[in-house]
Amino acid sequence: MRILIVEDEARLAGFIQQGLTQAGHVADVATTGPEGLEQAATTPYDAVLLDLMLPGQSGLDVLRNLREFGIQTPVIILSALTDTQHVVKGLEAGAVDYLRKPFAFDELLARLHIIGRKTAGPAGADALRLADLVLDPLGRVVTRAGKTLNLTNREFAVLELLLRNAGRVVSKTRLAEKVWDVDYDMGSNVIEVHISQLRRKLDRDFAPAPALLETVIGQGYRLREPGAAG
Repeated sequence: MRILIVEDEARLAGFIQQGLTQAGHVADVATTGPEGLEQAATTPYDAVLLDLMLPGQSGLDVLRNLREFGIQTPVIILSALTDTQHVVKGLEAGAVDYLRKPFAFDELLARLHIIGRKTAGPAGADALRLADLVLDPLGRVVTRAGKTLNLTNREFAVLELLLRNAGRVVSKTRLAEKVWDVDYDMGSNVIEVHISQLRRKLDRDFAPAPALLETVIGQGYRLREPGAAG
């Protein structure tokens, strides 16, 4: 999931962002109401985590504006305002959930997974397939020839991006932006290392079966059906 965190407390925002990243999600941070509104209105997020007490514009006004704009991205309010009146106002303004601070990160993650299940449709409906390779984004399971692959969060994210662009070359720069959420450092070999590990699990462990992952020299990487034209 791609998630927007709208929180002006830097330490808490960083903690949530780090936890979501480690769980395999992509998380952006906005620190003011206007910044959060702009990002949520212009980027297709899967969920927004919204504080109520924000500089520039309250979280409640941000939420109301999003709904007035016709943007129905699921919003979970994270707030130290714990009385019933604030909870009711948040839910009536269009939030799908309200989590009182302080909260356990595992509880937040569980609530996000509920949103993911609701938006993903029937189980297996969104599975990505190429030849005998199957990736289930919701269940976070990958199989080839019926055998489950043990992938790290980064490897899973790389493979998902390649599968969503099957047959097309994905550049290192795009991989860095989508998976690491950073500008690509041309002097770093972090992507090559992850691709090598992924290739071993995806192709070498299944030899002599045809390889699916290929390097396009000077351009990037591609997943391709065996025998498909280049």
